[in-house]
Amino acid sequence: MKQTRPILLIALAATSLAAADDSSISLFNGRDLTGWTNANCAPETWTVRDGMIHCTGFPTGAMRTTRQYENFILDLDWRHLTSGGNSGVFIWGTPIAAPGVPFLRGIEVQVLDHGFNIPGKNEWYTTHGDVFPIHGATMEPFGRHNGQRSFPSEERSKGTPEWNHYRIVCTNGVLRLHVNGKEVSGGKDCNYRKGYLALESEGAPVEFKDIRIQELPSSNPSPDLIAPQDQGWRALLTGLDLRGWRTNAVPLSRWSTGGERLTLREVAVSGDATLWTDGEFGDAEFVLDCRPAKPAPGKKSGTPVILLRGRDGKGIEVRLEGATPGEYQRFVITVKGADVRVIRDGKETKHVTLPADGPTRGALGLNGTAGEIQFMNLYARDL
Repeated sequence: MKQTRPILLIALAATSLAAADDSSISLFNGRDLTGWTNANCAPETWTVRDGMIHCTGFPTGAMRTTRQYENFILDLDWRHLTSGGNSGVFIWGTPIAAPGVPFLRGIEVQVLDHGFNIPGKNEWYTTHGDVFPIHGATMEPFGRHNGQRSFPSEERSKGTPEWNHYRIVCTNGVLRLHVNGKEVSGGKDCNYRKGYLALESEGAPVEFKDIRIQELPSSNPSPDLIAPQDQGWRALLTGLDLRGWRTNAVPLSRWSTGGERLTLREVAVSGDATLWTDGEFGDAEFVLDCRPAKPAPGKKSGTPVILLRGRDGKGIEVRLEGATPGEYQRFVITVKGADVRVIRDGKETKHVTLPADGPTRGALGLNGTAGEIQFMNLYARDL
């Protein structure tokens, strides 16, 4: 009789997992990317080929679901197309990238090919299903771990070009990863525990298929355990090139792209270096991460500058002051009517009133004063 309850619980758990095959729904229709949105990659990064989601791996970024999920059983198949490929599945993620990085905040379920072999393999990472929080998320890992990274209890994943099956069971802030049919890693006390699901692009081609989910009853988490809702953000940078942007007289050589970042270099070239969007904005809100380079001795650090409602190569200049050299800061710029408010790292730093007789729409411009300045994670939404 003492064994009845444990046996019953095990049987119920097994029944619950098996039920996912019967009552789950597809998150990918095999034809297009309905239900998904490109968070911060180029248009060609994510496509559908032969009933599979294909990712080029460039730039580093994510494609996420259009709605949030809390408790669920997620099944999917994945395979890398090259040795050493890197990717991941983000659980309970944010709608846009975390400040200063191209990744969503969330819990990452690692998708890593065995050919990935940098120093520290099997000491601080493995290629068999690590689970870990990234960029502000937290988790208490199960089993063998390094910091908050849960290492798999068995080596069960297959190398390229073979397919692997992941089952990710998420309930009340607890995440359990099953690799090819057996639970191997995970963690509890996850924060967030409700958010978006996402697939990661990180430097190598990878494919996903048979993505299905069974939602489980909600535990009604408190607001601090829920990722922010998407407000209609759209990325203005591809992470690869300057598509969607134009400049004035100064050659585009002042501007370069690389590593998901846009860099304005300080060079001895006369003329206006402002980079303008092809599209125009009226009342809108912008998110922008920027990092001035550390100045050489005796020189001043650069200050990022945006120009609002640009017309004929001219706009209303707003300096994003207070950015620490060598570090990324997140600025949120809200433009509504003649009112402009600037928030840096969560605190309002500037309030500007635009000229009453100025244009009500125009292009967005990027520039800077002195020194090299890097920009990334530029999003816009209409108000």
